[in-house]
Amino acid sequence: MIKGFIRLFIALLGALGGYELMLIAIPIFTEILRWTPTAAWQISLLVIGGLTGGIIFYLIAPPITRRVLRFLEWSEGRLQKMPATDIISGSVGLVIGLIIANLMSLPFGRLPVVGPFIPVLANIILGYIGMNLAVKKKDDLWAFVASFPRFGKDKEKGSPKPAEAAPSPKVLDTSVIIDGRIADIVKSGFLEGTLIIPNFVLEELRHIADSSDILKRNRGRRGLDILNRIQKELGAKVVISDRDYDDLSEVDSKLLRLARDLKAKVLTNDYNLNKVAELQGVPVLNINELANAVKPVVLPGEEMLVHVIKDGKEAGQGVAYLDDGTMIVVDGGRRHIGETIGVLVTSVLQTAAGRMIFAKPKAMEKVV
Repeated sequence: MIKGFIRLFIALLGALGGYELMLIAIPIFTEILRWTPTAAWQISLLVIGGLTGGIIFYLIAPPITRRVLRFLEWSEGRLQKMPATDIISGSVGLVIGLIIANLMSLPFGRLPVVGPFIPVLANIILGYIGMNLAVKKKDDLWAFVASFPRFGKDKEKGSPKPAEAAPSPKVLDTSVIIDGRIADIVKSGFLEGTLIIPNFVLEELRHIADSSDILKRNRGRRGLDILNRIQKELGAKVVISDRDYDDLSEVDSKLLRLARDLKAKVLTNDYNLNKVAELQGVPVLNINELANAVKPVVLPGEEMLVHVIKDGKEAGQGVAYLDDGTMIVVDGGRRHIGETIGVLVTSVLQTAAGRMIFAKPKAMEKVV
């Protein structure tokens, strides 16, 4: 149905073009041939020109129609993927650009030869600039709109009270979901705000869960179970985002773009993603840093009880672990493997991988 309407519209344009062309051609032929056609001849020539143009354009309409429909489908697909704020901002910028273009081109409209083309060119250029600029500056535009007072409510309530800042949303990446500790953090109540799960992260989790490698498959399934637990058992506010960015291929790049668009923080335990996000100015919450921050502070000279479980790299060393996984290297502890002994902390070393505590047995004190 729509193809038929487009074809008729193209044929109508062809008929109008043939009519206008013949209207221009009749005076030229009259002057060249020195022949003055009658009114009937002029009408006949105009009708012939219109019909010829209409028939030609009707015949060549199918390929044009296909291209028009493809363009419409492409435009619709792009608009569906664009955020509503981008569409509204772009429309406002386009309207402002067209208004400015028409006001500026009015004095030039009567110029000979180029006069009729200047308004068209100005509309195209300034309309595009206005639309593009409004989309890029949408955050400033919406902040400006939001700065206007709501007169009705403000008059009733008097001077507005400063509202408490809402917790920023958190965008979860694949690594932090698979890690599993996020569920315990949510359960503890220390994590506020909406948890955003991008659709492309879910797709990556599904691919991992369907992997032929049994280790990857188990990790992917655990990640999906963690998400299900967070949403259903822990009652956290979880939002699945359908936003995607076709111009980006890597999941990490899409994740950072989404966080910027939503003014959200990225929740991860990926060291490389952490560094890239810092370079791009995206706030990051790294649960490895959180784990290190909540470990108990141990100072040289303190005493503690540890269970030595294996020998260390150096001769005579034994290795023990605290409940939070911190490794304790006990100098001279090799002979106490399998025993719980009292140790004296000699030094604490903080590394990129975590914290290490060095100690020595305390006066051969042993706890059975």
